[in-house]
Amino acid sequence: MTERRDRKAAGRDPRRRLRIMVFTIALALATAMALPLVGYVAVDMAQAQEQAAGEDNPRADYWRAVRDGVSGYSAVEGQETGVLIQNGGQNWRQVRNGPVATYGAWAMLAMIAVLAIYHLLTGGYKMPERSGKKIFRWPGIDRFIHWYTAVLFIILAITGFSLLWGRAVLIPVMGKEGFAAWANIAKPIHDYLALFFVAGLVVMLLKWMHHNIPKAYDLEWFLKAGGYLGGGHHPPAGFANAGEKALFWTLFFAGIAMMISGFFLLFPNLGTERAGMQLANTVHGISSLICTVFIVMHIYLATIGSEGALEGMVSGYVDETYAKNHHPLWYDEITSGKAAPQQSPGGTPSPAPAAPEK
Repeated sequence: MTERRDRKAAGRDPRRRLRIMVFTIALALATAMALPLVGYVAVDMAQAQEQAAGEDNPRADYWRAVRDGVSGYSAVEGQETGVLIQNGGQNWRQVRNGPVATYGAWAMLAMIAVLAIYHLLTGGYKMPERSGKKIFRWPGIDRFIHWYTAVLFIILAITGFSLLWGRAVLIPVMGKEGFAAWANIAKPIHDYLALFFVAGLVVMLLKWMHHNIPKAYDLEWFLKAGGYLGGGHHPPAGFANAGEKALFWTLFFAGIAMMISGFFLLFPNLGTERAGMQLANTVHGISSLICTVFIVMHIYLATIGSEGALEGMVSGYVDETYAKNHHPLWYDEITSGKAAPQQSPGGTPSPAPAAPEK
């Protein structure tokens, strides 16, 4: 009877229900991410059949010459108007629909799977106990920049990746007409909001750069996996730990590539030839995928993966225990007075442990 009651109690355990829910969501996402592979295989088979049929085509040599980029005459004036067919377009399409889309989907799936398994096994990082005392960490302007950029990034990711994977994933679900209607909405949303996103990203990178300068003790953080695998206190970390610094510099370099390539895609009439546009599209897709994979990990660790992290970016305050465990060097500097404390919303410094939480 006791064992039966224990099993029933375990079934009502909210952590167990949460793990089942996370696993179900991860499985659904994994299935969705694997769907593009079906489309890619079908496209490759169709191309192979076309190539086999072209071997017996008496005009195959003619079209090979056309694809070689032989210049001709066109009454239309403009850049590259004398080239009937640019062979680079076919090569770009194969790269975009092949390695970029396929490996990008697998990278996203791998990150989601790793995070889901980690959460199922550990339940995420939990604070040993709350101190009930708060430390001011994020000023209001920082929180605004963060959420402004985060919301725009999510919208851009949804609209951008729906275009990247639309042929393999959305057309079988929505149909060609439905996808065409969605694409007509998604593309202008993506193009116009990109300008506002770039402004937010630039401000965020410049404002937070001084927090993310690499230090010698960051290596220890990486060697110990940030303390997430062993529990207890985390390795040495200042205001930003080594994981946050890695995310910052990923967004810095990949973000610059994403912004520059996106600029050429937004303004194709600036003299960029087709080869340049194809390169810009490829760079834009790869850099966007790199940023998104890291952002997926960041979203997990900033929410259910690490207790207390989200509170700082919502209210500006973190629990004293969170500060000690995740940013011990920053906590020591604040409490010892060696570092200038952050300014609280009221304009007064918020050093060490503030008033007890009510």
